[in-house]
Amino acid sequence: MTVMTAQKKSDAPLLPVYLVVGEDALKRDAVVKRLRARLSAMGDLSFNADEFDGEAATGADIVGACNTVPFASPVRLVEVRAADKLAKADSEELVSYLGAPNETTVLALVAEKLAKNTRLYKAVAAHGKMAVIDCAPPKRYELPKMVRSMAVGHGVTLTEAAAAKLVELVGEDTVRLDGEIGKIALAHRGPDAVGEREVIGMVGRTAEAKPWEFVDAFAARDPGRCVSLLGRMESISPHALMAMCTTRLRELICARSMIDRGNPRGIAAALKAPEWRVKNHAAWARGFSVAELRSALVSARDAERAMKSGADAHAAFLEWALSVAARR
Repeated sequence: MTVMTAQKKSDAPLLPVYLVVGEDALKRDAVVKRLRARLSAMGDLSFNADEFDGEAATGADIVGACNTVPFASPVRLVEVRAADKLAKADSEELVSYLGAPNETTVLALVAEKLAKNTRLYKAVAAHGKMAVIDCAPPKRYELPKMVRSMAVGHGVTLTEAAAAKLVELVGEDTVRLDGEIGKIALAHRGPDAVGEREVIGMVGRTAEAKPWEFVDAFAARDPGRCVSLLGRMESISPHALMAMCTTRLRELICARSMIDRGNPRGIAAALKAPEWRVKNHAAWARGFSVAELRSALVSARDAERAMKSGADAHAAFLEWALSVAARR
């Protein structure tokens, strides 16, 4: 019996291959669990499932497992984790296999990233639009709402402020977020929603601040937040931050010019940027005088020279950034 004929008529037919790809590890795991549950309902997977690690497995071994006849079941599952780590020769063996795959096997390729122009991606996509399952991470602004939904699955509810604070403390890794929610759920008592203070009391800060968060605080002239964020940024150099801040200053000079001409709606077009990326530029630009913006660029040149001529780069950058952010 083939995979196709083994399905209930109400179900979408199983494909011989799926590519579960994206940086959201929690979503990838959920997709694989659903696939396993569906195949388990058809037969005993304990005798009919093989798992491989793309970093260590050979294409020949994977193809051999795919061509194995299922035992007491209409279908087998072959799962390849880290499929994006397969060596080129091994990946090519899978490409060849997918030209005429075994109808009694479902091959699940799980990857964090796999470019659409690779032969393996194209070989999977050739089996239909449902063959590639996108597990891209949610946008940061979507995470608090997602966290609140995840909490319900753990048997608790979180206030909006608590969810936002959890994202701030833990970061955007959904697996880590889910793990922290599980801990909170175990410790929480009573029917009330988990509040921000409870999250702060139980969750340690592990998330590194994003560079764009610092640049936004710099543009908003918030020295206190600049200092706080810089203390949580270990992997980015002050030279990179300097470049990002000077780019933002040039953008604000342009925005200020558009405002002074009475055309603040033209900022996105002038900067050739999408509206969402410059939605705060007008407000930030109004926080500076034209003279302050020009002076900030001049002082950036001097600070960068100092950073490259033996001065403590971190200290020189921070001193410059705070001098610009401080309101006179």
